[in-house]
Amino acid sequence: MKVILISDVKSLGKKGDIVNVNDGYARNFILPKKLGLEANAKNLNDLKLQKAHEQKAAENIYKEALDFARQLEEVVVKVSIKAGEGGRTFGSVSAKEICKALNDQYHYDIDKRKMQLPEPVKTAGTHIIGVKLHPKVTAQIKIKVMEA
Repeated sequence: MKVILISDVKSLGKKGDIVNVNDGYARNFILPKKLGLEANAKNLNDLKLQKAHEQKAAENIYKEALDFARQLEEVVVKVSIKAGEGGRTFGSVSAKEICKALNDQYHYDIDKRKMQLPEPVKTAGTHIIGVKLHPKVTAQIKIKVMEA
């Protein structure tokens, strides 16, 4: 019997897969526990429409991420850091501080875990930092670090 899986079933398949199982296994386990549906014409068509809808939604999210990346690339975030004599800095600028400054200055709320800092910023000047907005989209923002 062919079954469309509604949720992931261990050792059988993932959600949305069409699998061939024994009739007894389908009638006694998969269908009563609502893990799958019988693969008839109506259910196959519903699955096809659902996948098309999910693909369209994913495409819209991707386009929004691209637009937001373009906006972020025009931004220059100003952050200050304490510095002593001779330009030596005390501490560094972290992703958390950059996110707070971005929110205060431009009202963009970005999670600090999306910032891609290869190493903490310890020097004054302009630095370019990546922000991962989507698995396929990474924006580059400019950080201007000034001495306080």
